[in-house]
Amino acid sequence: MENDCIFCKIIKGEIPSNKVYEDEEILAFYDINPAAPIHILVIPKKHIESLAKIGNEDEVLLGKIHRIINKVAEEKGFKEKGYRVIINCGEDGGQEVKHLHFHILAGKKLGEKIV
Repeated sequence: MENDCIFCKIIKGEIPSNKVYEDEEILAFYDINPAAPIHILVIPKKHIESLAKIGNEDEVLLGKIHRIINKVAEEKGFKEKGYRVIINCGEDGGQEVKHLHFHILAGKKLGEKIV
């Protein structure tokens, strides 16, 4: 964990969050500045700076994160209607917090396809 990382501080309980899911490796919580009616962040508890910094040893963790995203979608009731998962990577990719995180956006039709 990094001392100045806001997500690491959330993981350690130094900053409160509205948790949706937590286990020994992953934390999911509502974004305090939502971009959709439902906006949940899913983060590994291991500090990984960005998607560009993942290693071979992170493959299982990343697979688990995707399974947890699906579980959260089901438990919160938006799995069937649909949702968007976004990972911003690096400065040009719009990453504001230097800790790998997955945005789950749901609760409305999200507009035009991005790709």
